[in-house]
Amino acid sequence: MSEFILGGLMNGLAVGSIYALIALGFALLYKSTKILNLAHGELVLFGGYLAIALSNIVPLPVAIVLTLVAAAVLGFAIERVVMRPLFGQPLLSVIIVTLALGYIVRGVMVGVWGGDTRQFPGITGGVLSIGGIPIQRVGVWSAATAVTLLVIFWLFFRYSLAGIAMRAVANEQLTASTLGVSLRRVFAYAWAFAAMAGAVGGILLGLWLGVNFALAFVGLKALAAVILGGLDSIPGAIVGGFAIGVIETIVGGYIDANIIYGFKEIIAFVIILVVLMIRPYGLFGTEHIERL
Repeated sequence: MSEFILGGLMNGLAVGSIYALIALGFALLYKSTKILNLAHGELVLFGGYLAIALSNIVPLPVAIVLTLVAAAVLGFAIERVVMRPLFGQPLLSVIIVTLALGYIVRGVMVGVWGGDTRQFPGITGGVLSIGGIPIQRVGVWSAATAVTLLVIFWLFFRYSLAGIAMRAVANEQLTASTLGVSLRRVFAYAWAFAAMAGAVGGILLGLWLGVNFALAFVGLKALAAVILGGLDSIPGAIVGGFAIGVIETIVGGYIDANIIYGFKEIIAFVIILVVLMIRPYGLFGTEHIERL
């Protein structure tokens, strides 16, 4: 039992680091624009499919760079063509548009590349033993990459002018606009960053699990991470990502093996229901009190 828990903890932290990276883009987009992007899972799918397609033409590092550039362009295009005309419209209408956008992106991806699981060429398996606990080698590299990118993104938000502007808008849109920060430009940055974070998550998950249309649902587990941590809390999204990875691997894996098969795949969405019923603002989110 102890080996199961330790193995689940290590694998959970590994996959949780990828969830945290995806959730970071989700949370930043919501915090900056107040839009709950239900197409975020499809951005994960886009990154995985495109990186595999490009890796058959160019070396994998070049394919990854090109995929990130394409993801940023896609994010800018979504904000400019689809979201900007909806500026000032009812929030529910905007959320429904993101849902429709997600189905369109998923349909295009599956139509172009098919529904079969695709693997990155030249990526071999292999298992490492860490403290006597086996873990897939590609999982270790994916987790290390995700953690490194989390640090890089934190430095970007902390010290770059664009990052400071995004944090300012995320904290208080009206004040930031009064001080000369362009809200439209920051919204475009937020969409580009969310698309890039999703694409990186798709690549890392694809290296580990392969890529098929179900990867979009895996990407939506970032929504559970953001709701658990708090929709308006970026640190909460990161903590929530790691927590979802561990809970899914240990609790979901145990229930899968001993009680009901398939529970591991839905436990993140069970967490969404429980958190929304008990603590709808999450562990670190801001509690809003409305007075009648």
